[in-house]
Amino acid sequence: MKRFTVGLLVACLSQFTMAASEITTAIALHGKPALASNFSAFNYANPQAPKGGELRLASVGGFDSTNPFINKGNPIDGTDYLYDTLTVAALDEPFTRYGLLAEKIERDPADASWIIYYINPTARFSDGHALTAEDVAFTFNIIKKDGAPGLKNYYSDIEKIEALDKQKVKFTFKSKTNRELGLIVGEQPILPKHYWEKRDFTSTNLDIPLGSGPYIISKIDAGRGITYQRNPNYWGANLPVNKGRYNFNTIAYVNYRDTTVALEGFKAGQYDFNLENKAKNWATEYNFPAVKQGLVKKIEQANQNPSGMQGFLYNIRRPLFQDTRVRQALAYAFDFEWSNRTLFFNAYTRTTSYFANSELAATTLPSAQEISLLEPYRKQLPATVFNSIYAPPKTDGTGNNRANLMIAQKLLTDAGWTMKNGKLVNNKNEPFNFEILLAQPELERIVQPFKQNLARLGINATIRIIDIPQYINRERSFDFDMIVGNFAQSLSPGNEQRSFFGSKAADINGSHNYVGIKNPVVDALVDKIVAAPSREDLVTATRALDRVLLANYYVIPHYHTRNYRIAYWDYLESPTVKPKYGIGLDYWWADSTQMAKIRAAQGKK
Repeated sequence: MKRFTVGLLVACLSQFTMAASEITTAIALHGKPALASNFSAFNYANPQAPKGGELRLASVGGFDSTNPFINKGNPIDGTDYLYDTLTVAALDEPFTRYGLLAEKIERDPADASWIIYYINPTARFSDGHALTAEDVAFTFNIIKKDGAPGLKNYYSDIEKIEALDKQKVKFTFKSKTNRELGLIVGEQPILPKHYWEKRDFTSTNLDIPLGSGPYIISKIDAGRGITYQRNPNYWGANLPVNKGRYNFNTIAYVNYRDTTVALEGFKAGQYDFNLENKAKNWATEYNFPAVKQGLVKKIEQANQNPSGMQGFLYNIRRPLFQDTRVRQALAYAFDFEWSNRTLFFNAYTRTTSYFANSELAATTLPSAQEISLLEPYRKQLPATVFNSIYAPPKTDGTGNNRANLMIAQKLLTDAGWTMKNGKLVNNKNEPFNFEILLAQPELERIVQPFKQNLARLGINATIRIIDIPQYINRERSFDFDMIVGNFAQSLSPGNEQRSFFGSKAADINGSHNYVGIKNPVVDALVDKIVAAPSREDLVTATRALDRVLLANYYVIPHYHTRNYRIAYWDYLESPTVKPKYGIGLDYWWADSTQMAKIRAAQGKK
């Protein structure tokens, strides 16, 4: 009788434990996924889209590696087509992941310290080898050991990865409150253990890698381009998340030295789709014959993603930029209004937040919830965090920036800099000299007016333009004074903020903490973001972080646009419903009849 009672108790406890977890086909960071478990396709997909044709895209800067997961070399573009991930993002939800390699997902909503992914038993690599939980565990372990520092830091809170059986893989995390991490691991491309365990993961080469994704590499033309071929035996072609997706038979990347040459290649019909990032080009360069003849289409598609922060990034590891007043002063030398009118055809909006173009931006005075979050750090923060709204310096756009430069001069004087014989020097008579490092020659026209205004302050800023591989190496090792950089943001910020702004990342070569921020308040607020239990808490913590970053003048903000500028040769078709949070190019397709006409017009057979 006693044994039966104990057995019954164990059974009841087991049932209780099972009830605490849930098994689903999709997961959301906050709330529930929008689509039912039996959905047939994403709302922005056309399941009847025809297969066939080709898509040619531009690649800039050269390549010497097919491995994008290490901190060496310049990897090829398009590797996402080679590999599947455990889950796939929904482009019309802030942060929801639907199963791809994973047919089911198990987790405890009250305990974020673990998650189990159930691998689809039909998943295969392109060589026919089954993809199992062992491949998932192998992938994360080799990246944690030999991967790029940014990835290693990203996954540093993973305590253990276990292949429970062929189909089940369990992730155990160091934190019980980091809800995002369970979703993040679903984004990692999964590598084949049987392929990589025989190779040196850390070497750079142009070997054709093995994946499980919709495409395989059919051709690598070193220095010129790369071609992907749609895999006719792709295991996941009929999954709901892939309906209407991956429609082109081939996707080719044509390599160019820089974006100026690439644009000329687009005009000549050497590739078919161009996302234009330059307002001047959009206003003046798209009047070539193919546009006038209707062979090339121009559209603007709403961009509802946070624009992130692009700007002049200080490297505050340099003593020159460690004084906040100096960083604040130099911002007065950037005349956005003049640049926007003269260089950009008034196409841009000034960026005033690290999370601009979203509800995450701190655009009003702090709420009571934000103040409650910031209050413990009041003594460590500038008063402006609590009593003002950040606004960058503004001019009338005429080019007369004298008033702002006088404010800058006062700040520099307060920081111990004085003007002698037309040069700004410190108390050791050392001149204020620094270098702005660039990889894109076309940025020089934006930097030159800034440099000229700095010269009026007695500051000697030199511009150095180097090739892309050298630039990547210097950026990775933080070997620069100032760069033009950006922090791309999503609607659900989380662990990536540690790589952008965390103290630990500041000392890790290859991280995205280009500025070198080591601020305990920033660290604490990032932790609040990562552990946010609700969307409301996430927004509050993100706005608080935004205020603190802005108040420390780590960057001189640039500008952004609320639209994607898209030009394409008119054989490409796209679904009627556009995704809210992306272009959705993977869901476009080729009109084969129109493609033949376009190729003839381009002089192609």
